[in-house]
Amino acid sequence: MQLLTPHVYWAQRRGEIFLRVELCDAKNLRISVEENTLQFRAQGHGAKGENDYEFSLQFREPVKPEVHHRSTQRQVDIRVSKQAEHWWDRLTLQEKRPLFLAPDFDRWMDESDAEMELKKKEEEKISSISVESRVRKDPFLGVKRGYLFMYNLVQFLGFSWIFVNMTVRLCILGQDSFYDTFHTTADMMYFCQMMAVLEVVNPLLGLVRTGFIPALIQVTGRNVILFVIFGCVEEMQNKAVVFFVFYFWSCIEIFRYPFYMLGCIGTEWKLLTWLRYSLWIPLYPLGTIAEAVAVVQSLAVFDETRMFALPLPVSLGGSLSFSYSLRLYLILMFLGLFTNFRHLYKQRRRRYRSRKRKQL
Repeated sequence: MQLLTPHVYWAQRRGEIFLRVELCDAKNLRISVEENTLQFRAQGHGAKGENDYEFSLQFREPVKPEVHHRSTQRQVDIRVSKQAEHWWDRLTLQEKRPLFLAPDFDRWMDESDAEMELKKKEEEKISSISVESRVRKDPFLGVKRGYLFMYNLVQFLGFSWIFVNMTVRLCILGQDSFYDTFHTTADMMYFCQMMAVLEVVNPLLGLVRTGFIPALIQVTGRNVILFVIFGCVEEMQNKAVVFFVFYFWSCIEIFRYPFYMLGCIGTEWKLLTWLRYSLWIPLYPLGTIAEAVAVVQSLAVFDETRMFALPLPVSLGGSLSFSYSLRLYLILMFLGLFTNFRHLYKQRRRRYRSRKRKQL
């Protein structure tokens, strides 16, 4: 293959030279600085296709012999340190610029721009220090984090027990496991959902920054299903819908609680983060549908047993069935679904938008 010259773009700072070589998938890189001259040779895909490319640059002033480079799929980035820290009026010793060399305007900065950037960074640093000095450290921060860590750990273990129990029984018994889900897992679900009331209290106490309303909607909705629909109506406890409601709840929580638990100790697992901000998209609507099915199936039972019926004067019919309250609750359930879905979507968008900004 013939030797060709790649396109090279350069920029500088007071103490460094930056070179960007337009060479895709570069391999067999040989980069060195000898006698103030940078020698480059590599094989890759450049302007003339797949070939061997090379070039040399004799710098305007002395540089250090160490060369730092990084090869990506698109280009090769090279950084060389100057012997003396000051701005050069040109890159090469020869006055005429080589044809393959051009300024890197994406990184270009002159001396005045650099001074302004340095001054801005210093001001931001001083500002952040002054703000930190004004903010009083919370003496109970360790206690709060310990409490939140233990709460999320206990909830994770509880919902994990429910999930594993239901999964194992499903594998062994098949569809027969649908009909005794309540009797095998209700005690643990009672415990977890009573503990979940703290998720409404924590935002009010300022322990977490999540919204109070979304937590109230979710906890209230689940407890109505668990304690009223399933807990008080024996006819509902043997229905298959119990399995689906409990399974969707536990699938969501076995990823949500460990995410918050690790956040208490400043740790993050990327896969867990993605699951926490993505799995709710299919599971949350499916869980709400399963809850709605449970409510619809219980309407006839409440009409027949008159459980929780509201007493009325004889002239008005004697009593008002609790099923009418549940019909109203169905409407509120889907309004709550919309509210929480929008809240979770905003959380997800804010999370990944901030991550992209950090990467940039």
